[in-house]
Amino acid sequence: MNKNNIISLTVMTLLATAVQAVSAEQQPGTGFIEGSQLSVLNRNYYYNSDNHSGGKDGREWGHSILSAFTSGYTSGTVGFGLDAHAYLALKLDSGRGRNRSDMFPMKSNGASRDESTSAGAAVKMRISRSELKYGDLRPYNPVFALADTRMFPATATGFMFTSSEIDDLYIDAGHFTSGKDYNQTHGDGDFFAGYAGVKGGNVDYLGGSYGIDDNTSVTLYTSRYEDLWRQHYLNGNYTLPLGEQRALNLDANIYRTTEQGQALAGNIDVTAWSLAAAYSIGAHTLTLGYQKIHGDQPLDYLVMSGGGFQDSIYLGNASQYANFNGPNERSWRVGYDLDLSAIGLPGASFSIRHVRGSDIDGTHTSADSAYYGLYGKNDKHHTTDLDARYVVQSGVAKDLLICVRHARHRMTSGNSNVDVDRFRLVLEYPVSIF
Repeated sequence: MNKNNIISLTVMTLLATAVQAVSAEQQPGTGFIEGSQLSVLNRNYYYNSDNHSGGKDGREWGHSILSAFTSGYTSGTVGFGLDAHAYLALKLDSGRGRNRSDMFPMKSNGASRDESTSAGAAVKMRISRSELKYGDLRPYNPVFALADTRMFPATATGFMFTSSEIDDLYIDAGHFTSGKDYNQTHGDGDFFAGYAGVKGGNVDYLGGSYGIDDNTSVTLYTSRYEDLWRQHYLNGNYTLPLGEQRALNLDANIYRTTEQGQALAGNIDVTAWSLAAAYSIGAHTLTLGYQKIHGDQPLDYLVMSGGGFQDSIYLGNASQYANFNGPNERSWRVGYDLDLSAIGLPGASFSIRHVRGSDIDGTHTSADSAYYGLYGKNDKHHTTDLDARYVVQSGVAKDLLICVRHARHRMTSGNSNVDVDRFRLVLEYPVSIF
């Protein structure tokens, strides 16, 4: 390990020592030092992408150490604080012939790096139950959600404001100018329209959620991706208790997207919505869902400079590989979830979902659109997702997460997507230092 990596690895250790030394001289409380936390997450990640449509396979394995420091706030009406992180990723298995899973930062010759480090920080200010932060942040909401699906979490540079001044009302706003993808180590990356492949400018959003009562909530967001699109989002969620250990949950999502500014991706006029009903009885939950895209473009969403799609799509049928968001597409979902803790295995869960999409029609997309030619007519496809998780409940390995995920995607007709199987095995072991 070279000198730079050693320095990056020890940043958090040195910070922890300093904080503990100062804290020993102060009285207990909730101030900058007393309210601080330092944690380390060890993540071991294996990813295998088996392509059946003539493309090359990807297979990589790595280990990352994710250190995060969160301070408390200084005393007074206005409190100030600092959040910081330092990440290290080690490549355990890969190669130029198999490094197609976006796991690691790349060298100029196309090979993935053996070691990579990333660090960042954000300053923060709090008044009552409202916070304003600036720096490297991880916003996560229906219109701007940064993914944590590889070695490093993706981050973005900008401002983020959150507030819970009113009971049951959460307000969320942000302005971001650049990003760092989950396979990058520099924070000056750009934002892109994922399917169009076109770079936009800054990202702004405003929204929040309100709990009407214990069983009902609504969420509303509006956003602007500069020179790409404006997007609005609405969600309604309601749970109807049906007796002991039985309930019916109803969930509805709708997106409305139109072009913005210079419209670098072309004209956009898309409305997308999904409905889902989930019936739970004891440890078992059965879900049925329907989703529809209205428009001659797909419901596009954020990609960052490393090429990674983020999580900014909250439609009900969005899955591990496919999101069923093609132009004019409709799709059906059936899913089953099992909470194994209710039948004697605490910390374990299992889920399976199957989604079928049809009626994709991109033949009406205008020739000057960035989406032209991406979709044919009457394309059909389906996917099956498996997800099994177990969290160790006690002993030396307490809190160790073991996660197995598999996605199987097949095209029934058309060539707007590919046949692929993706398998992931993830182990995560968190350590709280203080």
